[in-house]
Amino acid sequence: MNTSDATIRFPKVFRVRQDLFERPLPDVPKSVADTIEQSQLLEAIKPGQRVAIAVGSRGIANLPQIVRQVVDCVVAAGGTPFIVPAMGSHGGATAQGQTEILNSLSINPQTMNCEIHSSMETISLGQTDEGFDIRFDEFAANADQIIVVNRVKPHTRITGTLQSGLVKMLLIGLGKQAGASAYHEVMGRYHYRLENMAVPIVKHIVRELPILMGLAVIEDAADQTSHVEAVAGKDWLAREPELLAMATMQMPRLPFDEIDLLIIDRIGKEISGTGMDTNVIGRKSNDNIADANEWPKVKQIYVRSLSPKTAGNAAGIGIAEYCHRRVVNELDENKTRINCITSDHVTAGRIPLTFDSDLEVFEAAVSQMNSRPPSEIKWVSIRDTLSLGEMICSEALLEQAQQSSQLDPITPLYPLSFNDEGDARLLD
Repeated sequence: MNTSDATIRFPKVFRVRQDLFERPLPDVPKSVADTIEQSQLLEAIKPGQRVAIAVGSRGIANLPQIVRQVVDCVVAAGGTPFIVPAMGSHGGATAQGQTEILNSLSINPQTMNCEIHSSMETISLGQTDEGFDIRFDEFAANADQIIVVNRVKPHTRITGTLQSGLVKMLLIGLGKQAGASAYHEVMGRYHYRLENMAVPIVKHIVRELPILMGLAVIEDAADQTSHVEAVAGKDWLAREPELLAMATMQMPRLPFDEIDLLIIDRIGKEISGTGMDTNVIGRKSNDNIADANEWPKVKQIYVRSLSPKTAGNAAGIGIAEYCHRRVVNELDENKTRINCITSDHVTAGRIPLTFDSDLEVFEAAVSQMNSRPPSEIKWVSIRDTLSLGEMICSEALLEQAQQSSQLDPITPLYPLSFNDEGDARLLD
């Protein structure tokens, strides 16, 4: 493949570090133990009671240590803990697939010292006055006590005061595919504001089942655990909006308002529900264009691969304009189809324009830049939307980077280089 004149056609680039908000807890397991002890919630556990601990599919920082500490605290309180996957339709909507996702996150019987009970079977908890048939994981529903562990953060589509967190996991994660499908189907009716729909459902579940506690986890902009908090089930609706506000302030962000081409090395379900976080890329309201009040304004997105932990689930790939051939080769059609249909976001599974190399994508992208010279084209390359501490940017962004107190260019400008297959040497 001819790459000899790439330095002429494409902009020069430089590496830059971003000063992210970092406030990591010095000892995460101790912080988990401390907040649980201070809450005194586990005092409700009677000797020998079976305690279901709900764990999702996201790649939460320190997740194995966090969950293991919850397990140990339950044992110390006299309970018999077991873990249930709380991830809606993920894992191909199969019990084995969800167990495999937990295992990829180092959550298994050996690391957790307790059993994992995985099933897609649900029971009905009845209907709310609004007519919702509430479905709930069978294993969890039959436990003596239930604990939910989840990260609180802005959701990729849902807006409002309740987004990703304890409440969403209670409804959608523990609702399995049946519950997830039902809730997502009507979400648009509530303008994608979870609190408009969730309040009567949460109150019904808390009334019907022993929702003992939620362990809320917040991460800083460097993907580090910054806060953990034990919250009684009856207090979630009041406390979670405050935790969401805290999490929103700590979110990582792209440091430029306008980007012509955003190059993303990998997307995956453990990174974001849409593979790439729409809060970061500015496409929460619409898959392919930023809303008037969203930033940054990214004209085109190119995805180079799927993460290993996503196990072929490419939900969210439809947000991109371009993808590398390896994405299509790695994609599991069944997992992607099930997830996109269940989440009522079928466009997230559309395959973008597909190319065999980075070089071909870059040529296509340049052709869309209205004959602007390479020095004026704004490109940004990142590993994924959780990893924004270091990125590669094109020369048009150098002056802005030099003037920003948050950015530190760490290389001079240099031309892009390509291997024999036409793939660029970027951050990987």
